Formats: sequence, structure tokens, C-alpha cells
Amino acid sequence: MKERSEASTGGTRAALGKRGEDLAADYLANSGYTLVARNWRIPGGELDIIAHEGEWLVVVEVRTRRAGPAGADPVAGSPEASVTPAKQARLAALTEAYLHEHPWDGSVRVDVIALELARNGTVARLNHLRDAVGGIT
Repeated sequence: MKERSEASTGGTRAALGKRGEDLAADYLANSGYTLVARNWRIPGGELDIIAHEGEWLVVVEVRTRRAGPAGADPVAGSPEASVTPAKQARLAALTEAYLHEHPWDGSVRVDVIALELARNGTVARLNHLRDAVGGIT
């Protein structure tokens, strides 16, 4: 399937998502997290980033949007709003599948990093929502 282009930059949605994930990984590493895996996939979906923060195993969903012109809201809506209840349920199920393959005795949480990128690719806004998804055993 062909990727839809981002009209304002000529880049693809996949490139925007990859840029957001790279920026989120850098942010986490600079914040003291230890990155364990990126883009862990199974047939039911993908986990963007898996990291350790102290005693925590942290699964991180990265949502990236282009910032709107002159500080306006993103045209596609806020990245936070894209984490719907259905997406939260899918993240919880994927996290359980990851834990089945990679047992962990400590605490587990799912965070969301919401990014808005300026036209030049720099971070216009980053919002790290800790423990954003419930339902993890």
C-alpha cells in the first residue's frame, strides 16, 4: 500500500512517525530511561518503544502530528486525542503479549508521548503522559 504524503512537507506519514519515534527515544534516553526495544511486532500490532525506568518496564506509544501554522492546533487533531479507547485496549493487549514473551517481575506501565513537530522537523510540543493506559496486569 502506498503511503499518503504529508502535503505541507512532501514527507510520508511513515517518515513523520519514524521522526517522532526517534525524537521520543532521544527524549527518554536523556531522561534516564534505558531503551530495551523499538518497534516490537507481532501479527496483532506493534509497540513503539520498550524501556526501563528504574524498577519499571515502560511501554511507550508515540503519537506524532505536524504542528498547525502559527501555533494553531494540528490539522489532524491533537496527538493525545488519537489514543482512543480502542487504541488503549490494543496497547494493553500488545503489552500483555510482550510480557508473555519477555517475563518481567517488576511494575509495568504504558506511557504515551505526544509530539507536535514544526515544519522544519523540530519539536514544537512534547507531552509525556505517564501511565496513560490502564488494564495492564
